[in-house]
Amino acid sequence: MAEVNHDVTVADALLPIKDAVVLQPTDLLRTAIEQVSKKRQGLACIVENDRLVGVFSDGDLRRVLLMDHKPMAALFAEDIRDFMTTDPKTIRIDDRLEDAVALMERVDIYDLPVVDDDNQVLGLLHMHTALKHLLGL
Repeated sequence: MAEVNHDVTVADALLPIKDAVVLQPTDLLRTAIEQVSKKRQGLACIVENDRLVGVFSDGDLRRVLLMDHKPMAALFAEDIRDFMTTDPKTIRIDDRLEDAVALMERVDIYDLPVVDDDNQVLGLLHMHTALKHLLGL
């Protein structure tokens, strides 16, 4: 069994911002779904004025589909701001990877935005990638 490497940081497992899905609050729900699917991710970071203002996750999509009774075409034409989570959990780039994984486990999420002190998105941390780095796989 692999041992946990306690010295790795979030920076070691970060998906760079250029590879993450980053959208504006006024982008459409359809755009969010298309981009998340295209990049095979479970989360879109919603950014306004270069600051993280929310996230849109697979879970958010399921809640939209189960709770909203509008026709699908009408839903697709709505702004993502109407469906995003506005108080997302985040982590800093120099935090210990072990702490990030513990946070994701505690709040039951698989993707975590990585932000700086000004809440600018630097990238995304995915649970599977984080575990591989922690275990040296």
